[in-house]
Amino acid sequence: MKIFVASAWPYVNSVPHLGNLIGSILSADVFARYARLRYGKENVLFVSGSDEHGTPIEVEAKKRNVNPKELTDQAHEYDKKLFLDIWEISYNNYTRTESEIHKTFVRNFMLKLEKYIKIEEDEIPYCEYDKIYLPDRFVKGTCPYCGFEDARGDQCDNCGRLLTPKLLINPKCVLCGRTPVFKKTKHWFFDLSAFNDKIEEWIKNSQTLPENVKSVALSWVREGLKPRSITRDNAWGIPAPFEGAEGKTIYVWFEALLGYISATIEYFKNIGKEEEWKKFWFGNDVKSYYFIGKDNIPFHAVILPAMLMASGENYVLPTVIAATEYLLYEGQKFSKSRKIGVWIDEAPQLLDIEYWRFILIRLRPEEKDTNFTWREALRIVNTELNDDIGNYANRVLSMISRYFNGEVPQIKYEKLKDEDTKFISEIKEAPKKMSELFELGKLKAGSEEILKLARNGNSYLNIRAPWNLIKNDKEEAGNVLNIAVNSLRTLSIMLYPLMPKSAEKLYNMLGFKDIEREKWDLAGELVIKSSHKINEVSVLFKKVELNENDINKKLAEIRKNLEKIRPTLLR
Repeated sequence: MKIFVASAWPYVNSVPHLGNLIGSILSADVFARYARLRYGKENVLFVSGSDEHGTPIEVEAKKRNVNPKELTDQAHEYDKKLFLDIWEISYNNYTRTESEIHKTFVRNFMLKLEKYIKIEEDEIPYCEYDKIYLPDRFVKGTCPYCGFEDARGDQCDNCGRLLTPKLLINPKCVLCGRTPVFKKTKHWFFDLSAFNDKIEEWIKNSQTLPENVKSVALSWVREGLKPRSITRDNAWGIPAPFEGAEGKTIYVWFEALLGYISATIEYFKNIGKEEEWKKFWFGNDVKSYYFIGKDNIPFHAVILPAMLMASGENYVLPTVIAATEYLLYEGQKFSKSRKIGVWIDEAPQLLDIEYWRFILIRLRPEEKDTNFTWREALRIVNTELNDDIGNYANRVLSMISRYFNGEVPQIKYEKLKDEDTKFISEIKEAPKKMSELFELGKLKAGSEEILKLARNGNSYLNIRAPWNLIKNDKEEAGNVLNIAVNSLRTLSIMLYPLMPKSAEKLYNMLGFKDIEREKWDLAGELVIKSSHKINEVSVLFKKVELNENDINKKLAEIRKNLEKIRPTLLR
């Protein structure tokens, strides 16, 4: 089985914030780490890259009188360092849309779609102030169907209806706020209508696409898919390959979606196995997982599969599109201009990255918009990590060190009590339950199984009280601690996708090395035998004592310092 994992490509015109991170990048990383333990490292590929073409960057480059690539080179390297070095995102390949392999692949792929491409004159919004044609997403106005005043030119986030800029009431340019004019221009259109029935059938028959994805995608299909322009009049982008399309570029949304394939091709070319990429895109033994925000659902659940179908090749369609709802910050939307939120280069200076990874998965907005508050973030660290998991690990390991000189006692199966067999069963089932939820893209729900096992472990210790048993029946106390220390191994493996360094620390305390060699399907087995030596016991987690005033003061200082070192495009 081959597992393809992708996170939506972040646009390089700003530093991602915590909502962006959990919506795609961190979620995909947690799943990829789990998948490597479950399916084997060689069978999992995790890719993404910087989306760097399009209007906002072209405008910024004009303002600064520089080539757009000068700006995106800096921004790409800055983001890449944040993802790979700071946040420990385990991409096999984090690339960019300026990659020559990507640009060549996109142009060649587009030519395969020519059967479904037609040329039409279209009226495109044009900003006379900024002197550019505006992509659909750079026009906002009031939705004609539900009255939502912040609808985009391609879709209304409130009612989910498919829109065009011309349908908006009181349309405005998102760059300057002025009303655009509509100019006629010739464009190349991909005829989505040819795939209306096929897309609908695929969505309805899927047993793995989440309900929120199905709902949004089917609303597009039931409106009736219409041809969508795949060319733009922007200069900054991939030149359209069609005859007569000189001066046109490929719309960034079409080309960025194809980046999942080009990033795969690039990865295998870089390691000298050029044909291996096909194993992750063709065949019956491939499962593909896409981690995105809910605003990207139509592109991944309608346009991407339609393009793959239209290519005439047997590309594997998405297995799971895990689309999060929105993460709010203290009840408000993230806003750079109003300084509402925390950005991913600021966060590491406030809390340890490992804590952030756990907090964000625990707050992952899987069912509805979720509110990040500092009060809840600190509760997660101090209660869930420190009290539930860290305290349990410390209790078990300290007792083995104290009562058995650091050697795991032998288990005497003939002396097991009902409470023992019950907890053994819970240890075996915990990774299975977590796996079932992860396979559906439900990472927050899956993380509940980690806490449940730790809490069950603490309850088990309280009921069996080995500190009392040791006085009269050392063998029975040994049974309890043998079972408990095996549960810690299970916990370390389950915790690894979320907190790789902390999981490795716990795993090492247990007397093991290299947690990445573990097999997920064996995580629930009692493999630690008698006479196994544990290592020195140390504190796994620490409580965080911060108040909101201190956080806001520190954040203001961090922000001030970062403004001096962020690349020009990201300030």
